[in-house]
Amino acid sequence: MANSPSGDSMTQRLVRVLETFTAERTVQTASEIGRRAGLPSSTAHRVVDELVREGLLERDDEHRVRLGLRLWELALRGSRALRLRQAALPSMERIQARVREHTQLAVLEQDSALFLERLSHPEAGANITAIAGRLPLHASSSGLVLLAYADPELQDRVLMGPLPALGPETATDASTLRRTLAEVRRQGFVVARGTVAAVSTGVAVPVRDENGAVIAALSVALPRDAAPEVAITELLRAAREIRAALSAR
Repeated sequence: MANSPSGDSMTQRLVRVLETFTAERTVQTASEIGRRAGLPSSTAHRVVDELVREGLLERDDEHRVRLGLRLWELALRGSRALRLRQAALPSMERIQARVREHTQLAVLEQDSALFLERLSHPEAGANITAIAGRLPLHASSSGLVLLAYADPELQDRVLMGPLPALGPETATDASTLRRTLAEVRRQGFVVARGTVAAVSTGVAVPVRDENGAVIAALSVALPRDAAPEVAITELLRAAREIRAALSAR
């Protein structure tokens, strides 16, 4: 791809444009996209026009832009995330019916926990995670599981910081986190109270593929003082079911 005068490739500019969209910011003008992507106005309008022509973005009658359905279509073709989600959903539905709290599936992606699915009960407590949302690896039960089984190089990079606190009990000390990660590997699950919100406790387990590699974390968000034993049992059972489902596909 040809580079711009600033040294950015076309691919980098396309990614920067798409990354300006968030769960809260779903509609923008081309000028707003350019400002947030750090692109000259003419470049932003040209890139947006090209993406609209290809269906990756859509423009409404007021010339506002949103992500296009073709982007969603392409993302799902042959997606490992889709295969994992399909294998996990039956077990997640059983957990959610049994525990009656938020049930979540997350994967490691670019040094953060990316949430592929979330099921919620109407009476469930507070939870800031969302489908396609991210949390730092050190600051959630799912993230701690993913970090515990990640490559040592990635662990070192994450633990070098910065390690911001999301909740009142988020561990931000590298030595403390290393002990926590070792404990996760030893017992096969984590119970994290107050790491994201003071009123909640995250419980998470690793999900393995047919070869035994950890590919995801399955978690529930409980009220702060809830006993975690039932959730741990249900999550461990579900992790075994998901591995079996992946092996059968």
